Amino acid sequence: MTEERMGEAFELGEALTVIGRRLRAGDEAPDFALDHFDGDQVRSVRLGDSSGHVRLINTVNSLDTPVCNIETRRWDGIGNDLGADTVLCTISMDLPFAQDRWRTASGTNHLLLSAHKDEAFGCDYGVLLKEWRLLQRAVFVVDPTGLIIHAEYVSDQMMEPDYDAAIAAVAAALSPP
Repeated sequence: MTEERMGEAFELGEALTVIGRRLRAGDEAPDFALDHFDGDQVRSVRLGDSSGHVRLINTVNSLDTPVCNIETRRWDGIGNDLGADTVLCTISMDLPFAQDRWRTASGTNHLLLSAHKDEAFGCDYGVLLKEWRLLQRAVFVVDPTGLIIHAEYVSDQMMEPDYDAAIAAVAAALSPP
């Protein structure tokens, strides 16, 4: 039975049910296989494809909504400063073709991944919004070995995440003690 967390997400007074276990620092990041449209074809991208790198995973409801648009553009700008050893991706339930349309229109260039085929990613990362069949706004930082070192679940879907906390986690992973 998949865990349902009530009251952990909301928007404009609407309480939302989040499906899946809440991940924490120290947990192993669940692998995934998600779709990416590169302008020519849809290909599958796995978390393991970027093993050995720090991964910053940004999840949003939909790129076509105002807050998700602002947030994803901001991560794209920040992504240039994260360094070559960091892989930045934004994941939504949007179709890969819609993501590519949005990417082209927005002028962004980081990896956009689509979880549209099934709800496995949303359940595994504890970000599936039951009422909307969209992903909760969240940010995960995964170290080069596959451990989560930062996890932020944003309760209010009209708010942006704590960018500075995620950036600090990336910096710590890039320069271990």
